[in-house]
Amino acid sequence: MEPDNRQQPINIEVIDDEMAEILRAKTGAERLKIASDMYASARRMLLSHLRAEHPDWDDQQIQKEAARRLSHGSV
Repeated sequence: MEPDNRQQPINIEVIDDEMAEILRAKTGAERLKIASDMYASARRMLLSHLRAEHPDWDDQQIQKEAARRLSHGSV
């Protein structure tokens, strides 16, 4: 079976004006902290999902798959 090489539709999410104003008022360090916390949260959720979906995998396999998914396959 050949891989599906069709392009996926692009989904661009637009932030609303009120949230954009709130983020503009924050310092760069505050915005970086928000982004870091969001990444950490997404990673924890992914790890939890992978553990539930693959109870037979050891922690190394879980960590490797999480890294692959979060890096879009570049690791």
